[in-house]
Amino acid sequence: MRVLVIEDEVKIANALARALRGQGYAVDVEHDSDGGYAMASTEPYDVMIIDRLMPGEYDGISLLKQLRSEGIDAPALILTALGSTEQKTEGLDAGADDYLTKPFSVDELLARVRALLRRPTIQQDTILSSGKLALNTTLHEATYDGESLDLTVKELALLEYLMRTEGRPVSKEQIISHVWDFDADILPNTVEVYIKYLRNKIDDRFGVKYIKTVRGVGYKFEGK
Repeated sequence: MRVLVIEDEVKIANALARALRGQGYAVDVEHDSDGGYAMASTEPYDVMIIDRLMPGEYDGISLLKQLRSEGIDAPALILTALGSTEQKTEGLDAGADDYLTKPFSVDELLARVRALLRRPTIQQDTILSSGKLALNTTLHEATYDGESLDLTVKELALLEYLMRTEGRPVSKEQIISHVWDFDADILPNTVEVYIKYLRNKIDDRFGVKYIKTVRGVGYKFEGK
């Protein structure tokens, strides 16, 4: 899952990015509304975390209104020091899905993000399964026929993306855009390396073939 953080306080933004990456999310960070708009309007995100007050052409509320008017419907969590009922209502009316008042705990923010991803409107399941393979995206655990798989954080993120796109061919570029940060120095052969890691730990180990190569396109995950 890919998250955009738009927060002008650098320490807060960096702390959020570290916490989110520690949970396996790919994270992009912008410190003003101009950069935030540029990223949110051109890149695919599963969740946006937007500070209400920030420098740039927009504040958080007007930025979200603009994005919603352009059909960008990724769930949005507004961060703010302004916590009155009227201000929260304004944020929700602008298209926010949740509202978190500063100061807040990182654990609470992570729980709010998980809740947004679970909402039926975006069809994000917490437990993915295909045949004997299962992935718990909350606990960050993968198993095959009940046996635990020793996967790294990035391997888990790649497996989640492949399982969520089951039956549909995806290109290396699509995988990079969903699994790695925008500014990460990732090449297409990096995807090949991580696909090989997953095949070694799942397909080869258990004599199955979940991850198929689609010539000229990329890869396709197919369960049994």
